[in-house]
Amino acid sequence: MKQEIKKEELGVEVKRHSLSHILAYAVKEMYPEAKLSIGPSIENGFYYDIDFGEVKINETNLKEIEKKMAYLIKQNLKFERNESPINEAIKKEKAADEIYKEELLADLKAKGEIIVSYYTVGKFTDLCRGPHVTNTNQIKPGSYKLDKLAGAYWRGDEKNKMLTRIYGLAFDTKEELADYLKMMAEAEKRDHRKLGKELDLIMLHEYAPGIPFFLPKGFIILNELIKFVREYSYGEGYNEVRTPQLYNAELWKISGHWDHYQEDMFILHHAEDDCDLGIKPMNCPGHMLVFKNSTRSYRDLPLRIAETTTLYRNEKSGTLQGLTRVRSISQDDTHIFARPDQILGEIATLLEKIKNIYAIFNLKIDEIHLSTRPENFMGEKAVWDKAEDNLKTALNNAGLNYKINEGDGAFYGPKIDVKVKDAIGRQWQLATIQLDFQLPKRFELVYTDQNGEKITPIVIHRALLGSMERFMGVIIEHYSGIMPVWLSPVQVKIVSVAETHIPHCKKLASELKAAGIRVEIDEASETVGNKIRKAVNEKVPYMLVIGDKEVNSPLLNVRDRGSVETREIATTDFIKEVSDKIKNHEFARPKLTKTSLN
Repeated sequence: MKQEIKKEELGVEVKRHSLSHILAYAVKEMYPEAKLSIGPSIENGFYYDIDFGEVKINETNLKEIEKKMAYLIKQNLKFERNESPINEAIKKEKAADEIYKEELLADLKAKGEIIVSYYTVGKFTDLCRGPHVTNTNQIKPGSYKLDKLAGAYWRGDEKNKMLTRIYGLAFDTKEELADYLKMMAEAEKRDHRKLGKELDLIMLHEYAPGIPFFLPKGFIILNELIKFVREYSYGEGYNEVRTPQLYNAELWKISGHWDHYQEDMFILHHAEDDCDLGIKPMNCPGHMLVFKNSTRSYRDLPLRIAETTTLYRNEKSGTLQGLTRVRSISQDDTHIFARPDQILGEIATLLEKIKNIYAIFNLKIDEIHLSTRPENFMGEKAVWDKAEDNLKTALNNAGLNYKINEGDGAFYGPKIDVKVKDAIGRQWQLATIQLDFQLPKRFELVYTDQNGEKITPIVIHRALLGSMERFMGVIIEHYSGIMPVWLSPVQVKIVSVAETHIPHCKKLASELKAAGIRVEIDEASETVGNKIRKAVNEKVPYMLVIGDKEVNSPLLNVRDRGSVETREIATTDFIKEVSDKIKNHEFARPKLTKTSLN
C-alpha cells in the first residue's frame, strides 16, 4: 500500500540533476562571465537560472550549448563530492564574483549551517547537496535535450533581477525522450487555449490576467459541469450555501491564513472603516461561521456544507496558463463537519465517488499521494499524527496504493491528493481530501454529544473535480475538443440546403429543444458544403442536412461526428438516442496513445 517517496531511489531524477550541472559546466566554458544561481531537477527534466549579463541567448545558442554538453558527457567524467566550511565557501564565491551562490550561502549560514557540500565534474565545481551520477557515462546519448528559454526573477521575486532560465528534458533512454516529444507535439494540438478560441469557448484578455472570460458556448460547458457536480460530486445530504467574497482581516487571522497564506491573497484597505479586507481564496473560514451560526447536536453530523462560488488567489504572473492556472477559481468545494467515529466512513465514500467520477470522464487514476505535516504546520504534533493515521487507514481500507509525500500537507492538516492521466499520458492533480483538526478548534466550534458534553467536530475539506476552470481545461485537452454529447455546447446542428427549407428546420429544432437537446440552425446564405465544413470544425456531435428529400420524408438523415457517411432514423428514435446519451453522461472515448496507461 504505502510507498515512501525517496529521491535517491529515483535514478532518472539523479540524472536530471546531474545534467543541470553539466549544463552549467558547458555555459561557464562558453560564457566565462556568466553567473550561476540554481539548477534543480524538475518533472521530465531540469533547468538552470543564469545571469548572462549583457549577452542575449537565443535558440541557436541553445543548440551550441547542447553540443558542448554532449562533448563533456563523452569524456566519462566523474562526479566527486567534497565539503567546505561555510565561511570558506562564502569567501570562495565572493572571490569568483558568484553573487547568487554567495547569497545562498549567506542564507544557509543564517540558518545555522556550518559545513556545505560541493560537487566537481571535470573542471567545474558547484555548490550542491546532491546526489549525482558517479560518472557521466551513466547518461545515455540522445536521452536529453535542451528545450527552451524563459525569464525567471531571482528567487521568484519581481523586485530582483530577471535571469535566463534554460530548460532541459531528460529521460532514462532515447526512446523515452522521443515518446515524450511526440506527446508534447500532440499536447500542442490539444492546447485548451487554442481549442477554446477556435471553438468560441473562452477568451483571455490583458485587462484581466489570470481571470478567463467564459463565452456563451464555454459557459454552457461550465454550467453542465456544475450540474454534474450537484448530482455526482455532491448528491444527497449536501447543503449548498453562498458566503461572502470579502472578509475582515480578523477572520483570516483566526483561520491562520493571515500568517500562512497572506502572500497568495488579494488584500485591500477600507479607508472608511480603517481595516484590512481579504478577498477569499477558499471557502473554509466562511463555512466555519455557517456551522457556528446554529446550535449543533451529534445527531446533525455529518453536516456537509458545499459551495461553488468564485475564489481569488494571487498567483504569480509567470505561472498563469489559460484555464489550468488562474487567479479566479470555483471548486466543487465542501466541508464535512463530522464526529470522530464518522471520519473513516466519510472518506471511504469520497474515495468511491472519486473512482466513479473519473470513470465517467475516462480519466485513469495514476497516483495517490498522502501529504504529511509541513514545516510551518499549525497545531500539535500528536493531533497531526492522529489525522495522518486516519487517512492512512481510510486508504488501506479502500485497497488503494499510495505514496507518502513528506511535508506537503496544508498548514492546517494532512491531505490525500489524487493524480490522473489523460488520453496522451500527462498527469494532472485534481481531487483532494484534507483532514482538519485545527480550524474547528480555532473557531471554537462545538456540538453537543449524547451525554450533553460540548465536543469539537473534525472537518474534512474535499474537492473532487477540484477547480472547475482547471478541470474544464483538462477535459478540453483530454477530448481534443471533441466533447461528449452531454457537454457539447451545440448537440445537434441543422443545416438548411436552401432558404425554402428554413421553416422545416425551425419546426424540427423546436421539437428537439422541447426534449432538452441543444440545437443550432445554420441559415447562412452559403453552399451546403461550406456549412457542413463549419459544423465539422465545430466538432458538433450530430448534423442534420435538410433539403427537399428530408422535408418530405418521415426519417432524419443524420451525419454522426467523425463520419462522412449518413444514416436514416425516425425523429422519435433520434430524440431518444440523444436524450439517453445526455442522461447517462456518455463520453467520447479519447484515442489513447503509446504514452498512455492501459
